[in-house]
Amino acid sequence: MKIPNRIQPLVDDGLIDDVIQRLKSGKEADVYTVLCGDKIQCAKVYKEATQRSFKQAVQYQEGRKVRNSRNSRAMQKGSKFGRKQQEESWQMAEVEALFRLADAGVRVPQPYMCIDGVLLMELVTDAEGGVAPRLSDVTLSEETALADFDTMIRNIVRMLCAGLVHGDLSEFNVLLDAQGPVIIDLPQAVDAAANNHAQSMFERDVNNITAYYGQFAPQLLTTRYAKEIWLLYEDGKLTPETVLTGTFTEQEHKVDMDSLMDEIITAEDEYYEPQRANRERDEQ
Repeated sequence: MKIPNRIQPLVDDGLIDDVIQRLKSGKEADVYTVLCGDKIQCAKVYKEATQRSFKQAVQYQEGRKVRNSRNSRAMQKGSKFGRKQQEESWQMAEVEALFRLADAGVRVPQPYMCIDGVLLMELVTDAEGGVAPRLSDVTLSEETALADFDTMIRNIVRMLCAGLVHGDLSEFNVLLDAQGPVIIDLPQAVDAAANNHAQSMFERDVNNITAYYGQFAPQLLTTRYAKEIWLLYEDGKLTPETVLTGTFTEQEHKVDMDSLMDEIITAEDEYYEPQRANRERDEQ
């Protein structure tokens, strides 16, 4: 096929020998299979901000650290240079997340390098060596659904223990190879401790995955892994080996209405007492 303009420099530099086909066109990138020596790899070509359809990017970038203070100031001002740095930051977020998660034992594609908005990484394949299908494109038995759901939950826990939340996880961001699910598409990954939206994003991720596998194993639909895992994380008790139950009980607190009313009355008295004192003084 015709070599895309963004990939041509990598071909010129000898990093890529040929482009085989386009696998998909997504909301933030186009993905191609490419030949690198005798290996077939995956090239993810990020779209410019004006072409991306990914919504609410600001929420995902909250809490991300920019090492260079000059770049950080430029990004805040929104200058042309700042916008360029913002783009590079968005792209490098996925590269850094992939390396970080691979080191933590999370099943993600192995990243190799990212140059000028093109990420080279492992091509995830099925048992026959073909391109692995997305989870959304397969039908599972109940037994397989339960086993793969357990694998996904363990990987989600490892991600959180590594300090990251996917932020856009669903059956459309998971591939299925011979060993089970592989998590992909991480440019919007957020810092679990520094992003104020991390908890809601985490719960949405887990609930999306639960709903998908619940189609094949309905008993999963009554589980509450999202809240259970997040509470353990907040309490500093979550590890990759933590035994989970899938249950969560909301903490109920009885309200002492008498004490509450006493506090309200006391606060009102303290608020109005200076005004009453002023009126009495004026009347005298």
